[in-house]
Amino acid sequence: MQPATQISEFAHSAPLSKKRVWAGRIISALAILFLLFDAIAKLMKVAPVLEASARLGLPASPIVGIGSLLFACVVVYAIPGTSILGAILLTGYLGGAVAINVRVSDPLFETLFPVIFGVLIWAGIFLRDDRLRALIPLRR
Repeated sequence: MQPATQISEFAHSAPLSKKRVWAGRIISALAILFLLFDAIAKLMKVAPVLEASARLGLPASPIVGIGSLLFACVVVYAIPGTSILGAILLTGYLGGAVAINVRVSDPLFETLFPVIFGVLIWAGIFLRDDRLRALIPLRR
């Protein structure tokens, strides 16, 4: 029980400012909106998604499953109590996107775009959640 107390004490030693919490909420909301848009586009099998998937060497058959997986991960991320688990799941999902882009030798920006979103996902939680700040203490 001692380690949990230490984490709890650390988390409350540096209270979150309202500006930091709102910045985290805004960053998280933007990431959620973009990822939901991407998931819904995959679920609807819109033409640009099918074309991009074909360019990446993916057949059309798994697109709905990929969209469902993304949608589920985003929902887990959007719920405050499970947001850290959601961020972990989305990190894995985005890692797969990076791997596919590397495999087809996509341009640097397209390859790094999922990494940028991964950073935004974690930054949003880090700014608004004491639990993560307790686990990853950044020192000045």
